Amino acid sequence: MNPSEADRAHAVVADLKARGIDVVRIAYPDLIGTDRGRDVLVDHLPSVCAHGLAFCRAVFHTTPRGETVPVAGGMDVGLPDICVHPDLDTLVDIPWEPGVAWCLGETTDPAGNGPAAEAPRSLLRDVLARMTDEVGLRPVVGPELEYFLCEPDPRRTGGWRRYGDAPGNVYVAGRRGDPDGHLLRTLRSLGPLGIGVTTGNHEYCSGQFEINLDHSDALDAADRAFRFKAAIKELARLEGRLATFMAKPFNDEGGSGFHLHLSCLDADGANAFDDPAGPHGLSPAAHHAIAGVLAHAPALTALLNPTINSYKRFGPDTLAPWLIDWGLDNRSAMVRIPPERGAGARLEIRLGDASANPYLAVAGVLAAVHLGLRDKASPPPPLEGYGYDAAKAPILPATLADALDAFEADTELTALLGARFTDAFTTYKRDEVARFRRHVTDWEFAEYAYHL
Repeated sequence: MNPSEADRAHAVVADLKARGIDVVRIAYPDLIGTDRGRDVLVDHLPSVCAHGLAFCRAVFHTTPRGETVPVAGGMDVGLPDICVHPDLDTLVDIPWEPGVAWCLGETTDPAGNGPAAEAPRSLLRDVLARMTDEVGLRPVVGPELEYFLCEPDPRRTGGWRRYGDAPGNVYVAGRRGDPDGHLLRTLRSLGPLGIGVTTGNHEYCSGQFEINLDHSDALDAADRAFRFKAAIKELARLEGRLATFMAKPFNDEGGSGFHLHLSCLDADGANAFDDPAGPHGLSPAAHHAIAGVLAHAPALTALLNPTINSYKRFGPDTLAPWLIDWGLDNRSAMVRIPPERGAGARLEIRLGDASANPYLAVAGVLAAVHLGLRDKASPPPPLEGYGYDAAKAPILPATLADALDAFEADTELTALLGARFTDAFTTYKRDEVARFRRHVTDWEFAEYAYHL
């Protein structure tokens, strides 16, 4: 850390103390988008800025149940360290934890003095640099996430039931779909956090909510989506509840999506996707971007639908994508073009589910857009009418294993994401597939045990 950086760190400490902050929480995303981190007493922040915080690299290779997957660079070389340095530009006070500020961390490899290969935030930064340097566009992203809220119920499998479970409360606000006022409390807590929360409502399914985030530059949008998911889970725990971004947690309800609204700005700050004289009011760049997403959709499925459970959200008539298509203001298409033009011209990529790591989802989509722009690719005609007709468009991968096959086979996309990341991600996720194939499910016991 040079003298100016040291001076800044001490100035930040003085400001934090003046505002009654005595702890800084430094958090960073792991491979699946879970927040990992450490609380630091504020007087030690300058030292942490200078030297970083050491974590075992296996944090990137750890399953949701705490097992370590044998990814290259982890157990095989003795579980070395990664180093996390606070990004002081991301400091915010946590409204529901007085005296604590929240800071995102940059993850580096002490051995190579560069970003850790598996670090999702660094991966997105690399893809953005290529977008700027090679195609001259600056992506703007608006994240759109849904989640289910659950209450404890020891009588249920898994120990949880849906909160406020009642049918028909589609897109409502108030106590009808939210009897305890969860959404209002959450909006009021998230507002001062400064992550661009705008609106919220009860979603389509019972116990499901959507809180909307504003649009911004792609890295900031991914940061905000990451913080949003972490904050929602923390606030639910304060209520004694569970908020889950699992793709489809219940058999008798739909799933939760993670839609990305994407536009690009040119060197003059104008929307590069808008063209009043172009087909459908869209520029050639917009059509190239659409074509890139469609061409690499099978591979993107692994990043945007990254769990075994993700593929139970897909299917006809689910309002979740099933086919590789695009349409004009058509919610049955994988890529929807909302009706706004001018500054509002954009793509809505509806492929992702809420379990996706925001950094990997955005990085993957932008890599596909980059390839479409580079190749000046052209999309097929837009979908007409209601989708889900397999005679009209190719079908997306139906399982995580199939999606990983498509991801590894898409060498153009993986070249942009990097060989080490690709190897780490596929090794980690193929272990997940293998563990599931060995696991005896409740469905199997209920189906077979009595009669066979």
